[in-house]
Amino acid sequence: MSQGRLSESNSPLSANQARRLNDALADLDARQRAWLQGYLAGLDAHDAPAAAESPASPPGEPLTVLFGSQTGNAEGVAEQAAERARAWGLDVELKDMASFGKQDLKQATRLMAVVSTQGDGDPPDSALGFYELLAGRKAPRLSDDHRFAVLGLGDASYEYFCESGKVLDSRLEALGAQRLCARVDADVDYEETATQWVDATLDAFAALSGNAAPGPASDVSGGAVATYSRSHPFQAEVLEMQPLNTEDSDKQTLHVELSLEESGLEYRPGDAVGIVPQNDPTYVDELLTALRLDGETPYEEGRQLRDALLNDFEVTTLTRPFLNHWAEISDDAELRRLLDEESRDELREWLQGRHIIDVLEHFPVEGLEADTFIRALRKLPPRLYSIASSQAAAPDEVHLTVAVVRYETHGRARGGVATTYLADRVSPGDQVPIYIDHNKHFKLPDDDAVPIVMIGPGTGVAPFRAFLQEREARGASGDNWLFFGDRRRRSDFLYQAEWLQWRKTGLLSRLDVAFSRDQQDKVYVQDRLREQAATLYDWLQAGAYVFVCGDAERMAPDVHQALLDVIREQGRYDEEAAAEYLRDLQQQKRYQRDVY
Repeated sequence: MSQGRLSESNSPLSANQARRLNDALADLDARQRAWLQGYLAGLDAHDAPAAAESPASPPGEPLTVLFGSQTGNAEGVAEQAAERARAWGLDVELKDMASFGKQDLKQATRLMAVVSTQGDGDPPDSALGFYELLAGRKAPRLSDDHRFAVLGLGDASYEYFCESGKVLDSRLEALGAQRLCARVDADVDYEETATQWVDATLDAFAALSGNAAPGPASDVSGGAVATYSRSHPFQAEVLEMQPLNTEDSDKQTLHVELSLEESGLEYRPGDAVGIVPQNDPTYVDELLTALRLDGETPYEEGRQLRDALLNDFEVTTLTRPFLNHWAEISDDAELRRLLDEESRDELREWLQGRHIIDVLEHFPVEGLEADTFIRALRKLPPRLYSIASSQAAAPDEVHLTVAVVRYETHGRARGGVATTYLADRVSPGDQVPIYIDHNKHFKLPDDDAVPIVMIGPGTGVAPFRAFLQEREARGASGDNWLFFGDRRRRSDFLYQAEWLQWRKTGLLSRLDVAFSRDQQDKVYVQDRLREQAATLYDWLQAGAYVFVCGDAERMAPDVHQALLDVIREQGRYDEEAAAEYLRDLQQQKRYQRDVY
């Protein structure tokens, strides 16, 4: 039986109930399913006090709003939840998992937790210590006096979607706490789902203490309300678009300059720009052909289906919810088998290099209606790019470093949605919809005398161009050390002239580069870290901050291991003590990563 379809054998439902629920769910799109999660959470909340058969918590007991955040989204939701709870009289404590220990958890008898997931199901860097506590022997025993609710933020295109939220939810229950509301998992377009979760959860805690529930919440936007946002982007004029690689490079990287004039938008080094892209028109036409649908089919008042697929929906990246939906409407036995838990490894391999159109062609559905297909899709999420400029150096501009993604798999040419949009269909003078995505957890130290180490291969170097521009504008006295890597020095040394000029003026105290394909044995930035182990450790001992930006899958773990090796070797630590040293750097915000 497919994981996506209920029956009396794999659920507590009767055969008739399972059939009716399957029929109902098949007609819901991703947004409606997210709403239903929040609605069911609210029902659970009203039922929970009676079902738990334990005394209601004292009305004056504080509510702990706990967050684990990598880029600031989970923290923003938690801040909005805490602000809203205070507005109707609750005693609220807003806590970061980075400094949340055993005694804190024991005392948090009312707990709302928001946590994001990164990479292959990992918690945020700042929350690693808290998750180690939860998983270890020192985890506290909780009781049914402890009530909790968990919201997970993630990306449904990843295999371990919202895994950090799932782990936290199940572990709190295993330690003895009582789940007050069902866990909710939110995709990249999380705001509406988060708002519903805040409503349902605060309603549940109000019922628990006998208080009146608050009115409807305002939207949870992950931070302060701005004039321009992901739902209301600024139309930024493209000022320049310059290639950063030479013509003989096998890579295409663009330096993009956008105008912020009259926008009022502000940013700081470490922030990102969200680009609201458009899907490739050629791909959309291929999609319509595969679906046997007419692009001129009315979608909404005054709009057609093709326009909606171009601008509104994710039509490339495969997600588990899409596959589950397609299994329902296609009733294909092979797809159902791939979605079974025992076929997880086979499904992972099958998905490599495939997009939504491959599923349509491999598991075709005859006579499909446009609305049925649209309900399987999620909203087209913005793509985030690290800002490569300082507003102090470029007051009315924002600069980006964009690696254009192009490749071929399964007999079809592929391309990144936003990168090919910029490279192929946007020119200087055109306008691009953007907003600023603030990153509270990747920023320069306030003390300009503090030394910094920047590790950024490829386009991961973008924020460090901003860091150096900012430190130059501020007249910062702290030393600056850059580790940069790419394929070939002659063709792929991004911003070479700028780094060398800053090295000449002394702003860039040290510059170490690694070009992997310039010699027989490949050399990467982590190799340069080990080569400079003694000096690097001296910098750490002198209070240096370490920043890492770039690929999360391979580079970031390799760099992390290199740092551990440097600390272990130079400090004469064992592995456990070296790991503790690095964790302390994270706790002090001296080891920060922006990886993707």
